[in-house]
Amino acid sequence: MEKSEIIKNINTLRKEKNAIILSHFYQDGDIQDIADFIGDSLALAQWAAKTTADIIVLCGVHFMGETAKIICPEKRVFIPDIKAGCSLADSCAVEEFQQFIDEHPDYTVVSYINTSAAIKALSDIIVTSANAAKIIASLPEDEKIIFVPDKNLGDYVNKQTGKNMLLWNGACHVHQQFSIERILELKQQYPDALLLTHPECPANLREISDHVGSTSSMLKFSKNSDKKQFIVATEAGILHQMKKENPDKKFIPAPPKDSANTCNECVFMRMNTLEKLYLCLKNETPEIFIDEETRLKAVRPIKKMLEISSKYGL
Repeated sequence: MEKSEIIKNINTLRKEKNAIILSHFYQDGDIQDIADFIGDSLALAQWAAKTTADIIVLCGVHFMGETAKIICPEKRVFIPDIKAGCSLADSCAVEEFQQFIDEHPDYTVVSYINTSAAIKALSDIIVTSANAAKIIASLPEDEKIIFVPDKNLGDYVNKQTGKNMLLWNGACHVHQQFSIERILELKQQYPDALLLTHPECPANLREISDHVGSTSSMLKFSKNSDKKQFIVATEAGILHQMKKENPDKKFIPAPPKDSANTCNECVFMRMNTLEKLYLCLKNETPEIFIDEETRLKAVRPIKKMLEISSKYGL
């Protein structure tokens, strides 16, 4: 089937079924272009919470579909490829984490949104990279905190807030694999370029960056900056929106350690395709299901995040 026909069929199906297509910035450009809304994890959660659609198709990874279902149990939630997982979510097994919590009974459990529904159900507050520092800073100074699963984001938040959170030893396979050496070479090649880095990256990369922030933060920074060149250290899908919003500026993907590649892509995010999106809407599968007991436990910390985010205008 031709690309134009796939797009036509998607548009017809979403109208017929009152469906909304939500896409993360890390999706392929074709999916971003056809989505009703594009955003980071926080924005997608906020959008899912307020949509009047009967069906949500979440073009992202599995935990994002779960988050939408947790927030909107009355809606049917689909994801184009059910195998689109997340290395961060996979780094935190439920049994091991339950044992970790049991060993620290007087700690508040703060979980990054990049976790499974089961981990969210064990949590007190959920955060995203866009709001983590402000939410953690809003907690009492002497509050003891466990932060899971991203050690790099947790380290970044500790440094931003002066906290001493206990960090789980997890990391994103994309952000962990950037090459400092190759990025420094790019900075020499483009001396006027600013380096934009996601807080999931290791500290040694964050420390040489001109701006550290979530995907939405990087997008906003590049749009407001007078500079014309940017090296971007996060999943390469964000460059699609950066280029659309700033056609007169140059965006260079930060390279990974694998010298054969010039950009860094998430293998899980890229499992979703335009054709899979069409088949998902047509066949109404694969669908996200969560047992009600887990959902009720998981929705509380997500609602707390949304309430705090609303309070601080995040």
